[in-house]
Amino acid sequence: MKLRTLLMGAAAGVAFAPAAFAERGADGQVNIIYWQAPSTMNPYLSSGTKDVEASSLVLEGLAGFTETGEVIPRLAAEIPSLENGGISEDLKTVTWKLKEGLKWSDGTPVTSADAKFTAEYCLHPEGGCAQAARYEGIESIETPDDLTVVINFREPRPNPFTAFTGAQSPVLQKAQFEACLGPAASTCTEQNFNPIGTGPFRVTSFRTNDVVSLEANTEYRDPAKPRFATVTLKGGGDAAAAARSVLETGEYDYAWNLQLAPDVLAGMEAAGRGKLVVAFGTLVERIEMNLTDPSSSLPEGERSTTQHPHPILSDERVRRALSMAIDRSLLTEIGYGEAGRPTCNYVPAPEIFASDNTDCLEQDIEGAKALLEEAGWTVGAGGIREKDGARLSLLFQTSVNAVRQDFQALIKQWWSEIGVETELKTVDPSVFFGGDAGSPDTFQKFYADVEMYANNFDGTDPEPYLAQLTCEKIPGPDTQWQGENVNRYCNEEYDALIVELGRTGEIEQRAEIAKELNDMLTRESMTIVPLVDRGRVSAHSNRLGGVILNTWDSELWNASDWYRVTE
Repeated sequence: MKLRTLLMGAAAGVAFAPAAFAERGADGQVNIIYWQAPSTMNPYLSSGTKDVEASSLVLEGLAGFTETGEVIPRLAAEIPSLENGGISEDLKTVTWKLKEGLKWSDGTPVTSADAKFTAEYCLHPEGGCAQAARYEGIESIETPDDLTVVINFREPRPNPFTAFTGAQSPVLQKAQFEACLGPAASTCTEQNFNPIGTGPFRVTSFRTNDVVSLEANTEYRDPAKPRFATVTLKGGGDAAAAARSVLETGEYDYAWNLQLAPDVLAGMEAAGRGKLVVAFGTLVERIEMNLTDPSSSLPEGERSTTQHPHPILSDERVRRALSMAIDRSLLTEIGYGEAGRPTCNYVPAPEIFASDNTDCLEQDIEGAKALLEEAGWTVGAGGIREKDGARLSLLFQTSVNAVRQDFQALIKQWWSEIGVETELKTVDPSVFFGGDAGSPDTFQKFYADVEMYANNFDGTDPEPYLAQLTCEKIPGPDTQWQGENVNRYCNEEYDALIVELGRTGEIEQRAEIAKELNDMLTRESMTIVPLVDRGRVSAHSNRLGGVILNTWDSELWNASDWYRVTE
C-alpha cells in the first residue's frame, strides 16, 4: 500500500472484528518492539517518548485523548465541563470525579489522595520533573472525599485538560512513591521500574534499555480486557530491524516509529505480513541550539548551565545563519517522502494553531555567509571561520538512526559551505532519550552545541508544549537534569505570554498567542530550528487487530482493545 493512500486514511483501524465474546487473556501473547528501548517506566523522570509510551500500558491519567484529539475519561467518571458543573464559571476550578471501585494492580483502592500526591511529586521544589508543564498554573489541589479531586488554578484556565490528562501526566500510587519525593525520586529504582498502576497490564520484569515483560492486570476495571494475557515490549536495535520483524518475518506484532526512507518501508510492506499505519500530528524533527556553554573544560555541574552563556550560539545571527544554510525540502524528500512536510514551525498543528511562518523554507547559502560576516566571523585557515582567535566549530549530536545520520551528513556539508566546522556525534537512542542524571549523553543534559530530535505533545492544545520553554523549566544539576527547556531559553516576555495563554479562553485569541510564542522560538530567536513535520509511521502484523494510530496520546493508548486476528 502506498504511503499516499495511508495518509488519506490516517488513523484508520484494521478491518477485522473481534470475536463477539471476549475473555481477559484469551489471546495469549503480544510482542511489541520499540527500537528506542525504555529506560524507565516513570514518565515523570523522562520526557523521552519511548518511556512515556511504555509506561502508558501500566499508568493512566484521569483522562486521555482519542485519535481525533477528543478528551475521554479513563479513571474519571466523566469529563468535567461547564454544563455538568465540573468546571467553575470563573474557569479557575475543575472538579474531577473518579469512577467507583477502581483498584491499583495490587488490589488496593484508587483514591483522590493519589492524584493530589502525584501533583506534589512533580511540583516538589527540590526535585526535577520531566512533565512539569502539565501542571502549569495550579495553585492547590483539594480532596474533599476519596472520589473527588478539585484543582484550583491561580488564573482562569480555559484549557484545564493538562494535569492528569494523557500519557505524559498519569496518576502515581501514593503508597508506592511517597518515599520518592524531591531528590529521592531518581533513587527509587524499584518504584520507577515496576510502578503499580491501573492500566490494562502490570510489569513482571523490567530490564533497563532492553525489555519489559508484562501480564494482564487482574484488577483492571473491564473484566473482559485486555484480550492479551502477556506482553513483551522489546527495546533496542534500529528502526530497520524493527520494521522487518513485523512486516517481513512476523516475529513481532507491532513496531513503533519506523523512521526509515519511504522506499525502504514500501519494500518491506510488500512482503505481505503486515501493514504500515501513518498519521500526521505534531511530531517535528528539529535542531535545538544550546544557549549555554557545554565545554568539557568547565567544571562538572557548570557545563550547559546558565552560569556560562554559549561563546558562539549566544549570537542570534549565528543561529539564523545555521538555519538559512539548510535545505529542508531535500531533507524531507530523502528522509520521509510523502510522510513528511518541510516546516518552520515548532507547533505545526492543529491548523488553527499553526503559524504562517515560511521564512526558512528557501535555502540561502549566500545570505548565511553574509550574516556570519556581519557577526564578525571571517574565513580563516581551511575555509573555517574565525573570530577573536576562536574557530567556528560545533559539536552536533543526535540519536543513532539511519535517517538522522543522513540528515547530519547533509547539514554538516551545508554548514561547511558557509565556513562552519562540524563534529558529528551519535548516541544510542535508549541513552539519548533516557532520564539518567548520571549520563553525559542525554538530550536533557545537552553536552553538545546543537542536537537533533523530535517529540510531540498530548492532545490538540499546544499550551503545555509551549510552556516547556519557560525559564523555570531549564534542566540542571539542581533538578537532577530534569526539565523540558533543553536549550536553556529564558525570555521574560515569553513567560508572560504563557501566562496570558493560560487565561485566554476564546479559541481564536488562544491561537494568535500560540502563534506568537511559536514565532518567538523559531522566526525571531532561532533557538529552535524546525526541519520536517513528520507523519508518525508504525506497523502492525496482519494478525493483530484493534490498532488505531493516535498522534495525540500514546500510540499504545488502546492496547486494552487489541486482539488476535484468526485466519
